[in-house]
Amino acid sequence: MSDGRGMNPDGTIRREGSLSRVPAAFAPVVAAARARIAAAFDGARLHSAYIYGSIPRGTAVPGVSDLDLLLALRAGPTEADETAARAVEAGLDASFGQIDGVGILLFGTDTLTSELERNDLGFFLACLCTPLLGEDLAVRLPRYRPTPLLARETNGDLHLSLPRWRRRAAEATTECERRNLSRGAARRIVRSGFTLVMPQWGGWTSDLVESAEVFARYYPDHPERIEQMRVAARTGRTPSADPSVLAMLIDDLAPWLAAEYLAVHGEKAPRPWPPLL
Repeated sequence: MSDGRGMNPDGTIRREGSLSRVPAAFAPVVAAARARIAAAFDGARLHSAYIYGSIPRGTAVPGVSDLDLLLALRAGPTEADETAARAVEAGLDASFGQIDGVGILLFGTDTLTSELERNDLGFFLACLCTPLLGEDLAVRLPRYRPTPLLARETNGDLHLSLPRWRRRAAEATTECERRNLSRGAARRIVRSGFTLVMPQWGGWTSDLVESAEVFARYYPDHPERIEQMRVAARTGRTPSADPSVLAMLIDDLAPWLAAEYLAVHGEKAPRPWPPLL
């Protein structure tokens, strides 16, 4: 059993997804993903595979939702691994109209279970990813609680994404490019807004609308930011190519949020690679 805030009775964060929650329309997609990953990565390379996002949460919408996968490799990813993953992405995306895009993350098991990543990638795998193939690495990781440390290590690097977002916005020439950027940036912003107040709320959610409303509860004196966060939540679900929406997200809301995050939780421990988004 769990409470309405994504928590187990012992106060730890419940793993949010399950293959039993996959909507019927997406069952063939998940089955194909499992088969194609197994065909592309043999047991000498692949330790385990996971699915995350709206599909295992049971909230995916056919024709709108994307397919998100994480592969844990026995050693760090090589160029050949990246090539194989991109081929699987393209093949799945072309084969199924139910999904709007496929993304595969590649990490070595040593990275996923490292002390440095204990409260970021480790938490992500243990609580937000659903096992699809192989041994579940979550057994090597702790049970997680909604602490300031978890807040700092998950999103205390939002400020590092801002220059790259601005560069992508300036270089975008198509509506598709602007929509893709708006979706990714909006999702990251809303999740950062949520984890900013997560320790006070005392729970976990990946739902964008709920995340925005949890943020609003703790920033009642910032009505403009609340409305912007709600716009971000809508944009994360229905991407916008409107340059004014993108400008609001990247040039107004995100810088304010990044500064607030650093003031409240501090900066995430440095990594030898840039943020994923």
